[in-house]
Amino acid sequence: MSSTTGPEGPGSVWGAPNLPDGFTDTFTSRYVDAGDVRLHVVIGGEGPPILMVHGWPQTWYQYRLLMPTLARDYQVIVAEQRGIGLSDKPEDGYDTGTLANDLVALMEALGHQRFAYVGCDTGMLIGYALAADHPDRVMRVVLGEAPLPGVSPPAPLILPSLPNERLWHIAFNALPKVNEQLVEGREDIFFGAEYFASAGTHKLPDEVVAYYVDRLRTPEALHGTFQLYRALTATAAQNEQRKLRRLPMPVLAIGGAESLGEMIADSMRLTADDVEGLVVPAAHWLAEQAPEEMLAAMTSFLKPYRDQMVSA
Repeated sequence: MSSTTGPEGPGSVWGAPNLPDGFTDTFTSRYVDAGDVRLHVVIGGEGPPILMVHGWPQTWYQYRLLMPTLARDYQVIVAEQRGIGLSDKPEDGYDTGTLANDLVALMEALGHQRFAYVGCDTGMLIGYALAADHPDRVMRVVLGEAPLPGVSPPAPLILPSLPNERLWHIAFNALPKVNEQLVEGREDIFFGAEYFASAGTHKLPDEVVAYYVDRLRTPEALHGTFQLYRALTATAAQNEQRKLRRLPMPVLAIGGAESLGEMIADSMRLTADDVEGLVVPAAHWLAEQAPEEMLAAMTSFLKPYRDQMVSA
């Protein structure tokens, strides 16, 4: 059952800055009990459900530019992962199998047995696990901008300067303790550098970066944001098994031209037969740097899903 109360304050819809006009007329923040965790979700619109999950170090807010248009034809459900934002932050459960199970419980609590999925960065990792582990639930999947542990070819330890600047955080984030000790009190430096390096030539506005960084200034939030990375060894082992089962649903794999590009489609073709690849004029922050291109591609890709659900 979903809870009856909703969050308020800066991490919720009601406290988020620079939202598109009319956003809060359509979307609300809610807490939903999903198995053993309570997740924060932002919900709005009517129609077949689309579940959207953010990446690191972001929150539901990364999809704000896409959500109003999608809500014209879909019920848009943007969930914050276990450990992130206003969702619960238990100590365990950050392998993508468990994170995918959270989402199945979430959608069941909201009354949805089948749905489409959109996920970027860590949302892509979780989305792959969700599609592979629960293929009866996920009808179409849109994934972007992340290597898949246990599937994508591993990166070398020594990288050229530009990819190293963008990818060094993966190993750093997985450390058991020293990362939190070094970042606490220096959130502007660490997370600011991540947003800057991964933005390529089209930087995110300073106020947007500041909003994201401010969500990470407590020890609990800082600990939670690293937990998925600390479970990457378990996730990679799970993916070694998942890739033995080809995904049965259509996949739209999106990369940024200034970031991972064609690598996203190449990785997904190792796991699925029906893969449409797309490279958009962006770096890593797809939904914020290329919202119009994302919306055009997603509208076309998701239309057969919408038509099927409406006719049913």
